[in-house]
Amino acid sequence: MTAAAARRGELLTTAAEVFAEHGYNATTVRRIADHAGMLAGSLYYHFDSKESMLEEILRTFLDELWDGYDTVLDAGLGPRETLEALVTESFREIDRHRAAVAIYQKESRQLVAQDRFAFLADSQRRFERAWLSTLERGVAEHAFRADLDVRLTYRFVRDTVWVAASWYRPGGQHSPEEIARQYLSMVLDGIAVRE
Repeated sequence: MTAAAARRGELLTTAAEVFAEHGYNATTVRRIADHAGMLAGSLYYHFDSKESMLEEILRTFLDELWDGYDTVLDAGLGPRETLEALVTESFREIDRHRAAVAIYQKESRQLVAQDRFAFLADSQRRFERAWLSTLERGVAEHAFRADLDVRLTYRFVRDTVWVAASWYRPGGQHSPEEIARQYLSMVLDGIAVRE
C-alpha cells in the first residue's frame, strides 16, 4: 500500500468516526479535517466531497459484508448453521466497521433518496432475501419451529444483532465470535425445534 493510499484510509476512518458521532448532516468537511489534524482544503486533495467520503465508507463496509455473507450462503450449510454463520459474520463486520454500521443505521433512510446512495436500498433488499430465505428454509426443513413468524423473526434478529454497533467497542472484553456465540445461544433456544 502506498503512503497516499494509507493516508486516504486513515482519513476515511476518521471521517467514519465523525459521521457516526455527529451525524452526516451535522458533519462538515472542516470538522473532519480538524479531527484529522489538517486544513479543510487539504481533504479535497483526497476526496471531492463529504458525500464521496461517506459513499466510500459505506461501499467498503457493504462490500466486505457481502464477501462474508456470500461465502456463508454459498457454503451449502444447513439453515441453522447458515443462521449461525450469518450472525457471526455480522458481529465480525461490526468489529471491523463499527462506525460505518452506526452511520448505515442512522442515515440510510435519508441517503437512499440520493441517486449516488441507491446501492443502500439494493443491499437492504438483498440482505432481507438472504435472511428470510434462511429462516424459511429452516422452517421447511424442521430446523426451526413451524409456528415461527419468519418476517418478525428476521426483524428481531436483524435489529438485535446490528444494534450492537451502538455499544460494541473493538478490542473489548469479548471477541466478535464470543458475542455471536452468546447471542446465538439466547436466540436459538427460542426458535430451534425442541427435542
